[in-house]
Amino acid sequence: MTSPFLNLFPGLSEEKAIELLETPVEKLKEKYHRYLAAAHLVNFPTERSIKALIKVLQDPNPARENRQAQRKAIESLGRLKVNHAIEVMEPFLADNDRYMVENTVWAIGEIGTSNQDILEKIAQLLEKEGQIYRVIIQTLTKLNYKPALARIARFTESEDSAIACAAIAATCKLSGDDNQVHRIIKFLNDKNIHARRGAIQDLMDLEYDGAIPDIAAAPVSQSLRLRGMRFLADQAQEKGTVDDSVMESSFDLAIWDHPQDLKMAYEYPQKPSLERVIQDLYNTDFAYCYLASKAMLDFYPNAGEILKKSFDENAQEDYGAHYHIIKLFGWLKYEPAYDLFVDTLLNLGDKFVKSRIAAAISLGNLGNKQAIPHLKAGLESKVWKLKYACLLALDYLGDSSGRALCANDSDWLIQLKGKSYPPQGKQGREVDQGD
Repeated sequence: MTSPFLNLFPGLSEEKAIELLETPVEKLKEKYHRYLAAAHLVNFPTERSIKALIKVLQDPNPARENRQAQRKAIESLGRLKVNHAIEVMEPFLADNDRYMVENTVWAIGEIGTSNQDILEKIAQLLEKEGQIYRVIIQTLTKLNYKPALARIARFTESEDSAIACAAIAATCKLSGDDNQVHRIIKFLNDKNIHARRGAIQDLMDLEYDGAIPDIAAAPVSQSLRLRGMRFLADQAQEKGTVDDSVMESSFDLAIWDHPQDLKMAYEYPQKPSLERVIQDLYNTDFAYCYLASKAMLDFYPNAGEILKKSFDENAQEDYGAHYHIIKLFGWLKYEPAYDLFVDTLLNLGDKFVKSRIAAAISLGNLGNKQAIPHLKAGLESKVWKLKYACLLALDYLGDSSGRALCANDSDWLIQLKGKSYPPQGKQGREVDQGD
């Protein structure tokens, strides 16, 4: 189990974190350390840590810092799947803070319970105003609490599309009838970012692998799409229901990730300025990033130099923008970025996996066959999606040796790609189709 706090505070030991939790809030030099300690103990699944986290829940101190620590302690106990903690968590289902309730419901779902009284208390939250209903619905579904079906069904027409999507998925799963799955698929292109992201998770929960092509074209982050697609693909592979051609074409599309292949959630009312396009590449809603990428290709195909200036000044710590701009340099055939692509592919760390994938695809797009050895080196990666991207790029450059190297790969999806063949008459994708 990992936690971002391990990287931010590598010197914080289990003993020190417990000491911080046991110190009264008013005596802490930095009061937020209590929250930090509750989060950090998720990395130590020991009896001492669990006891310290439970003790936090039993502390009646109403101070804001203590309440925040309690919320995080509930989350940590959920991630640690501490069964006997449910009894201590249960009173928080009636808390006035809906975020405390949300964490409690989620944690109980992670731990799992068949206690009908607790499940009914969670179901009754659907009738309480102002709750975070999506999490409640997901948890009741995960725990297969069918007595809540009628109450959940009322939310299928919610004005909040993220809630409606979860409710539709829940009714499908609890009733055993998937006739409404098409409604979930429509949410993949909803204007509500939470609905788009949630739809992928809901389709995963239903194990509906028929949605893989639709997920591939959804305007959400590539990493989220690939996570959902890979989960569903692995489920299909275990069941023996994989359609090789559908699987390959879907993963090709998602990893190639050209904006013209995606179903956009938004549109510009008129031709956007170059300044607006570049600004949207930094949006945290990736649907805007894809829209901006398409606009850059349509309206500003010679803006490589201006884009490079923005990249150097602003994108180094923005992982999303870094990815989209690296990819755009390739689409724009911006040759000065060749060394950047190679360096990104070979030298950047785990935080930039998305950009490494983009660099592989861009090396293919640039058409410089000197990149072939670098792309072959990328095939040695343990990251399946990076290997897949390198295979696509090698195809584009007319080199089929990568497929031979991967034909017996331990990963069934990479092996599938390695054993397939590019369409007759081309390697990879056609250059004259807007790429």
